Amino acid sequence: MKSKHVLFLSLLLIQMGCNSSTIDTNLPVDESIRLNQIGFYPDQQKIAVILDHEGADDFVIWDLEKEDIVYEGKIAGETTKTLSGHDSRIADFTPFTQTGDYILVLTGVGKSYPFRIDSHINKELGKASIKAFYYQRASVELDKSHAGIWARPLGHPDDQVMIHPSAVSLTRKAGDLVSSPKGWYDAGDYNKYVVNSGITVGTLLSLYEDYPAYFQKFDLNIPESGDQIPDLLDEIRWNLDWMITMQDPEDGGVYHKLTTAKFEGMVEPHLAVSQRYMVAKSTTAALDFAAVMAQASRVYKAYFPEESVTYLKAAEKAWNWAKTNPDVLYKQNEMNKTFDPDIVTGTYGDTNVDDERIWAASELFVTTHNLTYWEELEEADQSFKLPSWNQVTWLGYYSLLRHQDSISLLPQEWMATLKINLLAAARTQIEGVGSTAFRNPMETNVRNFIWGSNSVAANQGILLLYAYKQSNEKVFLEGALDNLDYILGRNATGYSYVTGFGSKTPKYPHHRLAESRPDLPPLPGFIVGGPNPGQQDGCTYASSFADESYTDENCSYASNEIAINWNAPLAYLANALEAISQ
Repeated sequence: MKSKHVLFLSLLLIQMGCNSSTIDTNLPVDESIRLNQIGFYPDQQKIAVILDHEGADDFVIWDLEKEDIVYEGKIAGETTKTLSGHDSRIADFTPFTQTGDYILVLTGVGKSYPFRIDSHINKELGKASIKAFYYQRASVELDKSHAGIWARPLGHPDDQVMIHPSAVSLTRKAGDLVSSPKGWYDAGDYNKYVVNSGITVGTLLSLYEDYPAYFQKFDLNIPESGDQIPDLLDEIRWNLDWMITMQDPEDGGVYHKLTTAKFEGMVEPHLAVSQRYMVAKSTTAALDFAAVMAQASRVYKAYFPEESVTYLKAAEKAWNWAKTNPDVLYKQNEMNKTFDPDIVTGTYGDTNVDDERIWAASELFVTTHNLTYWEELEEADQSFKLPSWNQVTWLGYYSLLRHQDSISLLPQEWMATLKINLLAAARTQIEGVGSTAFRNPMETNVRNFIWGSNSVAANQGILLLYAYKQSNEKVFLEGALDNLDYILGRNATGYSYVTGFGSKTPKYPHHRLAESRPDLPPLPGFIVGGPNPGQQDGCTYASSFADESYTDENCSYASNEIAINWNAPLAYLANALEAISQ
């Protein structure tokens, strides 16, 4: 085999007119070679997508350390059109399994971005995707020992939050001041929203419940590292401490959000000092809160038994409020006609609370085994709907599947239907992957490209991992890996959509923590929203095709913002794949 490599290398050098020491240094990076810019597990499928270059037939894998060809292959002859009309072909090097650092070289054309093959390839990505939440912490100074160059002063102590006129109750009047510190900044802005915290915390708690052993020695270098609590749970607890303050202690209702009246400017947190308000209770906030607190109650029971009881009581109180107030919807425009000041920050409005009710009932039932909650589920819609902030049914159903062996009360036929629907949905996600230009579930349906499309890719990955756990069919695991490949560079723009991970990554995310400090690179580990043909922000986009509708500009809140509910499924996908690979 070595002699074959030597012969092939000699022919390659003659054709390219260079010597072996210049193959990886002088050849230009060709961005028409699209692949995962982080890399691959040794035993996973390894492919690159080659756009156009009809005359190129051969490729090699070049070892950057040994400066030698370690694999040679042929580009597939079959072509597939991208949405924008480019011809795509596949360079498959799956048989090559040796760990190391490499580039893919197209004979006489160019080279790819570097990548690595490693049995722990997603370990650092997984950690960074969770450490990102630490950078989003409110009400605390981030010191250099934990935040490095992104250290910053304390911002938003939130100990003087004003009750907005929309949020008055028997014991709280408009203008009263309450304390509601901690929590994570929601997205590129500095506000805190219960609804979006709901799916975020639910996804992260589920990650822990699904892979608890993996997180026992998981060091994030956060202030709590080194205590007896897994770092993932320590970080989640920072947001739980805030969420619990969003419940009215008198009636159990939950405020929809804690926010300024208008979005702050692009300044550092400690300079964003506008008055903050507790705004309007809502049924969706109460039910999301109930679900999260019920799940937290069982997860933290072994570590904080007293807090576990507090969480469950809060969940039940919020549930009861929602039962009494089943249709208190958050309608910001209507609210602003009645109350001052106008609130014009993120709405997270939702006109249907059935999914929140199912999620809350599921988590309360898993935690308490109380048949009252099962009665809310037995006639519920079991069809699959991919989770998003306004569609949380399957967060609850994932929990029921996760705990099915410990709940004898669950009817077998009902659970069987749930599993059938899960697997059917997963099969639908992977059908047609082979006919897409970039060979991933995300590209099988153009309607996947919406605001926050990268979270669609990540949540599809979570679905496929649940299907893999239920069936042990490797095709589902491969589909999840394909979508991570998509996120990390095997896509229509050639970007790895996670800050700091890959060679071509977002440099100018719509993120106040980043924009306010342009002298620093963007904070690492954040996934940006991704291609969004709606292009609602008015920025300049190079393409209007759905999978290319992305621009790396600060102004692009429609494609380049960060958000906690997008980072959570990325964290799940990357860390679950790493846990499974162990």
